[in-house]
Amino acid sequence: MSLHQFEQGARDTTWHSVAPTIHSIDTCNDSVKDEGKVTQCCSRCARSYSSSETLLQCAAPSPTKEVQSWLVDFDGPDDPLKPINFRQRDKFLIIGLTAACTFCVSFASSIFSTCTKVTAEEFGVSEEVMILGVSLYVLGFAFGPMLWGPLSERFGRFYPIFTGLTLFVICQIPLALAQNLQTVLVSRFLAGLFGAAPLGVTSAIYVDMLHIVDRGVAMSVFAAAVFLGPVLGPIMGSLIVHSHLGWRWTAWVTMIISGVFTLLGMFFVKETSEPIILQKMATKKRLETKEWAWHAKLDESPFTFKAVAQRYLLKPVRIILREPILVAVTAYISLVYSILYAIFFAYPVAFRMIRGWEPVMASLPFLGIMVGIIIACISMGVDARTRYARILKKNGKISPEDRLLPMIVGGFSLPIGLFWFAWTSHPNITFWPQVISGVFIGAGITSVFFNGVIYIADVYLSNVASAIAANGFVRGVSAASVLLFTPYMYRALGVAWATSLLGFFSMAMVPIPIIFYYYGRRLREKGTFSFAL
Repeated sequence: MSLHQFEQGARDTTWHSVAPTIHSIDTCNDSVKDEGKVTQCCSRCARSYSSSETLLQCAAPSPTKEVQSWLVDFDGPDDPLKPINFRQRDKFLIIGLTAACTFCVSFASSIFSTCTKVTAEEFGVSEEVMILGVSLYVLGFAFGPMLWGPLSERFGRFYPIFTGLTLFVICQIPLALAQNLQTVLVSRFLAGLFGAAPLGVTSAIYVDMLHIVDRGVAMSVFAAAVFLGPVLGPIMGSLIVHSHLGWRWTAWVTMIISGVFTLLGMFFVKETSEPIILQKMATKKRLETKEWAWHAKLDESPFTFKAVAQRYLLKPVRIILREPILVAVTAYISLVYSILYAIFFAYPVAFRMIRGWEPVMASLPFLGIMVGIIIACISMGVDARTRYARILKKNGKISPEDRLLPMIVGGFSLPIGLFWFAWTSHPNITFWPQVISGVFIGAGITSVFFNGVIYIADVYLSNVASAIAANGFVRGVSAASVLLFTPYMYRALGVAWATSLLGFFSMAMVPIPIIFYYYGRRLREKGTFSFAL
């Protein structure tokens, strides 16, 4: 509306006092043409109101100061609402419950491996077809981070993780009631997709609320949950499947345990994402003060499909194609993750088919792997409290390469365990050496996997979401693919040579962390996406 039209609409004597204000608004508009929102605000004020008081409000202070003054923030670094300042009791509860939920979804990944024979007979298909029930679940783990990653950054940690867990629990119902193969396979894939929520979000929760040394201890608890679940799955599955309960109760038991921990988590786990906490504070402030300009920084960033696709679909592809560190470490992690799931089919062959043990007894040697996982997790926690703490105190920071020493040790432990398992598998050799070899396998897999993931996070600090998404997708697809040919490999080559083949592959990967330990800094300096030093 022009100034002339405005004059026609103003019929009282206040116009003379308003005119200078209108002039100041015009000046404001000329001087801040690039500030579109302020210009629009001034124009709307001029069109809608004739009150000098309202116009003076519009024409006041510098736009930058006005916008910043309405931005909600914490009351300093010691604000109790900051996740890093949560009470220790609350932090312990969050760590314990998120780890328990992670255990449930990882437990479900392998428990179905004990059901393949009976379900194959029930649905009239081969056992190899029923292995898809495990493979598709792991494939869901590959795609899950692509869904829950962006949701956790925009909507916080709480809602994505417990939405995923709730849907995971629901997916156990059609699986338990399935009357055909299609229902089983679809339910398993969806359970993996939804169950990936705690796997993808829990580490972010620890980063939100823990200092770097404490984070290492928490990650060791998380590592135990991730790997103890799959190891205990076959043991519990054998007990259930070969009892009067039958294979369907593997789904009911999973649903009950997961449902309990999901409900406890909903009551006791707090939101830990600072941007989301600030957004809630801004919403509360708007409602209390009726000043609708209050907002959080997150409100200024639109959540669009294009932005999500750029960050979580396109950027992970670009980063893994351009970064040799990420390619090499992801290949190593994918191998050990695939070996973990291959072992679930190697042990039944070794102890049931070759040694002739009963199904339940044949599942007990998995306890050797469990002992190795526990040893590795305790070692990681102690290492974080001792060596990492000393480095942090001395240098004021921890270099990503400092994470690689446990990975190097685990790299040697894994092939030792695999070769040991392979060449003590003859039925004339006592079973004890073969069971003990599982300690080295479990410790090696855990040490390589988690220290490798933490190394990736440290190297690609500013692009961590994309780097972890790329790593998660590749390792999930790799493990799902390996599961499909593992039974054929063990039948064709036998336990000794099939397991030795896995040992040779793991030996080929041993130099990777050693090379990065000595030359990683130089490679990071040349990287496009790595953290600027």
